[in-house]
Amino acid sequence: MEYRVKHREAKCREALQADFDAFDISEEFGFILEEPLTHLPEYYQVWMDLANNLAHLIESHKLRDLVHKMPVLSPHHLTSHRELRLAHLALGFITMGYVWQEGQHAPAQILPKALAWPYWMVSRRLGLPPILTYADSVLANWKLKDPTGDMEIGNMDLMFSFPGGETCRGFFMVSLLVEMAASSGIAGALEVMHAMKISDLVGIQKGLIRVTQSLKKMKETFQLMHNHVEATAFHGTLRIFVSGWRDNPMLPRGLLYEGVSTEPIFLSGGSAAQSSAIQCFDALLCIQHEGEAGAFLTRMRDYMLPPHRQLIETLSVCSSLRDFITACSSSDLCQAYNSCVSALVDLRNYHLNTVAKYVIVPGNKARSLGCPFRGVGTMLNSTGTGGSNLMVFLKSVRNSTEKALITERPTTSREAEM
Repeated sequence: MEYRVKHREAKCREALQADFDAFDISEEFGFILEEPLTHLPEYYQVWMDLANNLAHLIESHKLRDLVHKMPVLSPHHLTSHRELRLAHLALGFITMGYVWQEGQHAPAQILPKALAWPYWMVSRRLGLPPILTYADSVLANWKLKDPTGDMEIGNMDLMFSFPGGETCRGFFMVSLLVEMAASSGIAGALEVMHAMKISDLVGIQKGLIRVTQSLKKMKETFQLMHNHVEATAFHGTLRIFVSGWRDNPMLPRGLLYEGVSTEPIFLSGGSAAQSSAIQCFDALLCIQHEGEAGAFLTRMRDYMLPPHRQLIETLSVCSSLRDFITACSSSDLCQAYNSCVSALVDLRNYHLNTVAKYVIVPGNKARSLGCPFRGVGTMLNSTGTGGSNLMVFLKSVRNSTEKALITERPTTSREAEM
């Protein structure tokens, strides 16, 4: 008996490791890029020089002039995945700085070929769009001050930064730590998926408990935002630099990528909706987002790395966990599922309240005082950087999550069955 248990556990570990490899994730880091590079080959030094000094160049209004002097570099000397990720990150930061250097009233309409063409080519190789994504600014934009130290906010720094000082650093660092907290939940979701295939009720319950604990840790970590991000600086300085050119009143005709397309291209800015972790939990728990919210979330998958997108789709096409639980008459399993859904509702409620503090309230204050910020002013007061109608979207996904709760609970517990 003991041998069979150990053999099954070993098989489970093998299956999980195969999934980690296939979907380019890890148990410790989840979707975060492990040990990002900090340097590119010397040939690309001009990109790194601009990206490393980006905040100063934007604030001194020198970035656009320097981009205009850039040579057109071939991306073919980038050979590894980590080199491509660093190049995409650097070019993404430079692009956002170039477009928004002069604020909301004078965004760039054309991205010069020296920036647009290599960015497009690097993006094609990674399967990402040529705009700064969550996969860049959060998942790949970090380094340890002391490489032998822990991954905690005091020992971490950004690779590249926008104007906004500590608020910029805090926003991206806390988002990264939230993703770190999600990592064990992703492993839990995979455990549930494998346990479902063999109708292992104990395995499903253990996996769900692991996801619930992860979601609670994510909310707890998210609270660090209030210690490291100042609302006025976020809304008035930082936010414009993560805004895109789709469904954005500041760039209603999109952005022309010189040397790539003769027509403007429309792309959404970075958004928490581009977090593969949250969409994985939705897929696992069979949460159905309908209408505009559902369409927006599905579109945001195009801004994820292909293996991460594939994990969401794999979880989505698995047998319905919710239907399985309602059919198997186990009150323990039902309780584990509902606890998991409730933890996701709590996280979404907290996100909703945080957005009100950092976007809606400062935006309304600026409008009432008649003094728009240098950055987005009042133009994106109700629109997310990804282009969604912000509060309507957040309330919709919160409500859809609540609807997944199983209200008619089975009466048979595992203890009673035994």
